[in-house]
Amino acid sequence: MAQPLEGIVVLDFSTLLPGPLATLLLAEAGAKVIKIERPEGDDMRRFAPRLGASSAPYIVLNRGKTVLPIDLKSREAMATLEPLIRSADVLVEQFRPGVMDRLGLGYEALRAINPRLVYCSITGYGQDGPRAHQAGHDLNYQAVTGLLSLSPSLPASLVADIAGGAMPAVMNILLALRQRDATGEGQRLDIAMADAMFTFAWFALAEGHATGRFPRAGENMLAGGSPRYQLYPTADGRLLAVGALEEKFWSRFCAAIDLPLALRGEAADPAATRAAVARLVAARPSAHWRAVFDTLDCCCTVVEHLDEALADPHFEARGLFGWTARGEAGESLPAIVTPIAPAFRKPDEP
Repeated sequence: MAQPLEGIVVLDFSTLLPGPLATLLLAEAGAKVIKIERPEGDDMRRFAPRLGASSAPYIVLNRGKTVLPIDLKSREAMATLEPLIRSADVLVEQFRPGVMDRLGLGYEALRAINPRLVYCSITGYGQDGPRAHQAGHDLNYQAVTGLLSLSPSLPASLVADIAGGAMPAVMNILLALRQRDATGEGQRLDIAMADAMFTFAWFALAEGHATGRFPRAGENMLAGGSPRYQLYPTADGRLLAVGALEEKFWSRFCAAIDLPLALRGEAADPAATRAAVARLVAARPSAHWRAVFDTLDCCCTVVEHLDEALADPHFEARGLFGWTARGEAGESLPAIVTPIAPAFRKPDEP
């Protein structure tokens, strides 16, 4: 089957996670990605853990790309890049606002060379505004947008980098290419990771605007405010993830743990219901609850360790880990899971 982005050429000036993941998704859909790196290489190349001579995180994000080392500050840089710019369809960069302009690679300069170019900039706070030049990482973007306040703990996933940077970049690049099909013109895309964090607070925002009071930590229904949507420790130190929001699921869950009838209508005293559920769940080990809820349809699951999840027959059956990426010395490791249909995946190696 022909891949949907065959024939599309992407110039990738990005480093670390958001941009490289975005261009990886494009590569897996058939695009040719040329990754521009400093002569000493992307900083990610030095990240642990190592896989032989290679950085495992770097391999996972940059397989299937052609790497072109260039000193962008050198006089020769533009002579090397101009032919690539003329033939490229997409450019992805992740510098702070103004850096590409100073290098002679800003949007207006490149648009004069290739008016069909889709030019995507990924930054923390966008190309303008008081925070535009402020440094930040994923945790900061979640903090300043209020998302982190709803459940204040160190997040296990880089929501801003991936769901605020890489994913919106890919979606908007595809939309821009579609628009280019109709108009013949490229465009500038301004992807700000912080902006997207408000999307993830959608329920709390709706609650605040409807009631006149925005929820604080642990008050929102999906962030600790309801006993129906919680993590409960088990007797052996594991966690049971309870997502029994709907009444039919909640009724089955309450019956399975033998919650007293007086506490099942939790609206009057959610804290009392939550405490009672916690006591009942903590009285049994995770193996007991796994056996109970594996056959009971009520949105309750034991929190799996990552190695357990990798061995789950469901994900194995879906072929998520069917091929490997390769390191510089030929070492292999499971490829990262990306939301590209398996028919469009290709195991190209860096």
